[in-house]
Amino acid sequence: MKTFDVDAFAPPLRVPHLTAPPVLLRPFAISDLAMVRQASTDPLIPSITSVPRTYTDDAGRAFIERQHDRAVQGDGYSFVIAEDADPTSGVGSIGLWLQEIESGRASIGYWVVAAARGRGLAAHALRAVVEFAFGELAIPRLHLFVEPWNTASARTAQAGGFGREATLRGWERIDGEQRDADCFALLHDEWMRLG
Repeated sequence: MKTFDVDAFAPPLRVPHLTAPPVLLRPFAISDLAMVRQASTDPLIPSITSVPRTYTDDAGRAFIERQHDRAVQGDGYSFVIAEDADPTSGVGSIGLWLQEIESGRASIGYWVVAAARGRGLAAHALRAVVEFAFGELAIPRLHLFVEPWNTASARTAQAGGFGREATLRGWERIDGEQRDADCFALLHDEWMRLG
């Protein structure tokens, strides 16, 4: 069994390819501009991520470059969610963010374009990232935050083994307003018992 070592997160990080049929996770590529364009038209994704609100190819390229920079700077792992039947066409993104890694915890965030929702792809991606975070990196705690009204995202969190801990009032600023967020968490020890 691997043990947690904060020194393992020294930059630059390498974003691996992860498989969790029917999805695979891979680093962003310039071919993902079409997916970024789709995501930019979503009413929520640009509000809670760095996806550009107004898409241009330059803005899309800048977004993809930011995803690469996250690994280079040691901020985390940014993955494209792709279906294993078509690995070059992304349907969403999932990230493992390391801003709190010194305290033994990391955050996960995910989104899927509207055309790919309702098929459990985000749940498969989440389980793959959990396996990587706990199995390869031995991170003690993972958490993620879901808007209280977003029942589909809450179901995804629960399908990944996460339990709801609390509603954090005024937790994040979205579109100029402080909004509540439900915190879901999973501990390494819990995951080991589930496995």
